[in-house]
Amino acid sequence: MIVLGVDAHKRSHTVVAVDEVGRKLGERTVAATPEGHLEAARWAARWPDRRFALEDCRHVTRRLEADLLAAGEAVVRVPTRLMAGERRGGRERGKSDPIDALAVARAALREPGLPAAQLDGVARDVRPLVGHRDDLVAERSRLQNRLLRRRLSDEVFRRLRADDEPRHAVARQTTADRRDGREPPIPGCPLAAG
Repeated sequence: MIVLGVDAHKRSHTVVAVDEVGRKLGERTVAATPEGHLEAARWAARWPDRRFALEDCRHVTRRLEADLLAAGEAVVRVPTRLMAGERRGGRERGKSDPIDALAVARAALREPGLPAAQLDGVARDVRPLVGHRDDLVAERSRLQNRLLRRRLSDEVFRRLRADDEPRHAVARQTTADRRDGREPPIPGCPLAAG
C-alpha cells in the first residue's frame, strides 16, 4: 500500500508518496483550492493501492479531506502527537513542507489503526444551512433595529419639536424684554409669573 502524506497549509499542500517500508517515491505541491486537491488526487492515481494521510488539524485540512473523499480517495487522520516523534527521528535536518509530509506518511505507516476520515452525511449537509440561517437572523435583526431607530427618531423628533416650541417663545420674549430694558423672567419660577 502506498501512503500519501500531506503537509497542509492555508495556501498550498505538499504531498509525499512512500511505499510500505517508508521509502519516498515522489512529491508534489498543489494549491489549497478544490482544483489543487483534484490535481493531488490525479497525481496519486498512478498508484492503484493508496491512501492519503492528513495531519489531524481540521481547521486547515477540512476542505482537502472533503474533496479527497468526494473524489473516492481513502483518507486517514494522523494525530499531531505522533508527528513530533517522527520529526525528531527523521534523518533530514530542518523543517520543510516535504519533510513534514514525509513524517505524516511514515507515522501513518507505523500506526495501522488510525481513524479513517469519512463524510459526516447529514451533519455536513446541514452545516451550510445553519450558517445561512444565522446570516438571515442577523440581517433580520439589523433591519428591525434600523426600522425601530427610524421610527423612534421620527417620534423623538416630533416630541422635541413640540417641546421646543414653548422654549422658542420664552427665548423670543426674553430677547424682547432685554430690548425694552426689563429683567427677563426666570422660566419655571412661580414668582416670575406675575
